Amino acid sequence: MSDKKNFEHPDYFVNRELSWLQFNERVIEEARDRQNPLLERIRFLGISQNNLDEWFMVRVASLAQMAHVDVRKKDPAGYTPKQQLELISVAASEHVKLQYQTYTRVLIPALKEQGIQIVKADELDADALNYFEDYFDREIFPVLTPMADDQTRPFPFLANDSLNIAVRLSKEDEDGKTKLFATLQVPDNVFKRVIPVPNQDNHFILLEDIIKQFVDRLFLGYTVKETATYRVLRDMELDVAENEDETPNLLKEVQARLAERERGDVIRLECEGTMSQHIKRRLQAALQVADVRTYDVNGPIDLTFLSDVAKQVTDMPSLRYPAFEDFEPTELMTGNIFDVIRKNDQLLHHPYDTFKPVVRLIQQAAIDVDVLAIKMTLYRVSGDSPIIKALGQAAKNGKQVTVLVEVKARFDEENNVHWARELEQMGVHVIYGLKGLKTHSKIAMVIRREGDEIRRYLHLGTGNYNDVTAHFYTDMGLLTADTNIGIDAANVFNILSGYSEQQYFHELHMSPDGIREFIEAKINQEIANAQAGKPAKIQIKVNSVADAGLVKKLYEASNAGVKVELIVRGIAILRVGIPEVSENIELHSIVGRFLEHSRIYMFENNGAKEIYLSSADLMTRNLNRRVELLFPVHAENLKQRILAIYQTMWMDNIKTRVLQSDGSYQKVDRRGVQESLDAQVAFMEEANQKSKAQQHAAKEAELTERFTPLNNPFEE
Repeated sequence: MSDKKNFEHPDYFVNRELSWLQFNERVIEEARDRQNPLLERIRFLGISQNNLDEWFMVRVASLAQMAHVDVRKKDPAGYTPKQQLELISVAASEHVKLQYQTYTRVLIPALKEQGIQIVKADELDADALNYFEDYFDREIFPVLTPMADDQTRPFPFLANDSLNIAVRLSKEDEDGKTKLFATLQVPDNVFKRVIPVPNQDNHFILLEDIIKQFVDRLFLGYTVKETATYRVLRDMELDVAENEDETPNLLKEVQARLAERERGDVIRLECEGTMSQHIKRRLQAALQVADVRTYDVNGPIDLTFLSDVAKQVTDMPSLRYPAFEDFEPTELMTGNIFDVIRKNDQLLHHPYDTFKPVVRLIQQAAIDVDVLAIKMTLYRVSGDSPIIKALGQAAKNGKQVTVLVEVKARFDEENNVHWARELEQMGVHVIYGLKGLKTHSKIAMVIRREGDEIRRYLHLGTGNYNDVTAHFYTDMGLLTADTNIGIDAANVFNILSGYSEQQYFHELHMSPDGIREFIEAKINQEIANAQAGKPAKIQIKVNSVADAGLVKKLYEASNAGVKVELIVRGIAILRVGIPEVSENIELHSIVGRFLEHSRIYMFENNGAKEIYLSSADLMTRNLNRRVELLFPVHAENLKQRILAIYQTMWMDNIKTRVLQSDGSYQKVDRRGVQESLDAQVAFMEEANQKSKAQQHAAKEAELTERFTPLNNPFEE
């Protein structure tokens, strides 16, 4: 066996940020894939833009902060923050080029073939131009505020993620050598950015192009020499200095930091490719942005508008994914949901199984006279959450309702602060978690009196209590009345809401002090079994693998002969195929119609397979700095179902990319493969079949009841 120290060699690791860019390339691949419906392809490119923006605002910004104070600690791949910035600057530039090549060379021609066009002002006919001239004068002009930049008027502050137009001007009565500069913000927060062209089906124009066409009306007495669009992204990391005071101050602190965050340092400047060097240098100087953080783009800035294009295209259903109806299990949607859960544990696989039973659990608990209390953690919820409404109703009905709202959930801080206030006004007891930790666990507990007994009903999930994202995130949830899990859950809430240092859990495992240790113990168990010649295998599905300590542990397992199968949607800092290090590790990544979000941990255990679900990925932040839960699945039928789900995903040969020993990801080579398998499509078909079978059974039962002859009391 190799020396364990060898597992730490930088050559055995991939830089986290470069791995993330590889993931986003897989998203762009979906935009380029002609097997996907065209409008879904442009959505994928829009998603890649949103992903990239968040990555810059958080990850790149964090590295820039560390480089600024000369942090020299190296990542597992051996790079300091400064070196990482240099690496990802080159890689991100290539990434942006790929995005815009996909836009201009692949998607725009494909859209045009279908009669869908994003036009410029000079492509409009006379009638359309007159229409937009009137629209500009009547609607847009009053809202615009041109801001000059000269000796008396300094360069204005630009909000994060705002779209702006730089304007170069000259005085009409001068020789034109005096170069004047102004900027104006595109009011896409007031008007739709994607505007339909009248009387031309599925033709659109962007708001900034209308403004550019008529911008000279804002500068009377001057000649407009040049216009060019640009955008800035700022450091949006929320640094909350928590203290020992009462938790309401945390809410105020988050609100204060949200305002400060909007004025963070500029981390990225995007410039329209036609922009002159004169304007670009002026912007860089005013915004204090270096060349390495300046990106020229060959097309419209901020491709997230493509999602709006997809929404506005009419009468083209063949260009979208076919409609999908999730499965609604009758036993969970009718009658008393507590009776069903008490009888058997229930597994929900979203979005193929509806999220409605989770909502219904809280709604029924709110009105059930036997329910005494509801306790719940909320990390991200929808803008019009039925769960929030049900919790408020429960409090109004006299239930004891305690909800932990994580007000530090990234980019959901403002929404969560709002809901925290709303819940408090409804009479719900709101708590804000543990000092210095984000609460990322997904758990709901209903306490119910049943005769002389108090019973706890639980929902434990891998995803958020968000009824909107549940339609396109794949997640798993367990509904159970298991006594030991219930006792553990009560202790979890005691830790979160009060002063409790639980030393022992029966079934649950909780980070920051339990999940890492538990997973390491399970890996050690598989190593020991492999060394003893017993069956040994580890199967894990997560969003990211970015914790060096657990990667080294997986290397140790591989070196011992343990077969390791990983399904990882996003970041993976490990390498595969290294002799005596990772030759027994195989990693697949699935990017498809739904965002893979579930977390599954399975250990062979000498043939007595153990299966766990969790809210936690294999990331240092999840294991060290977040409150997460990992929970077992005991019911044999549910274990078999999870195993079958995992195996279906593992055998996917349509949407799977396989990590190669050179660090690249390649699609499965299907030459000679007789059967194609898209796991997500297979799960949708399974849901459809279950729905049909359920409907058929209901009709059979109705017919049986209708035509069963009444008993004749006079017959013997």
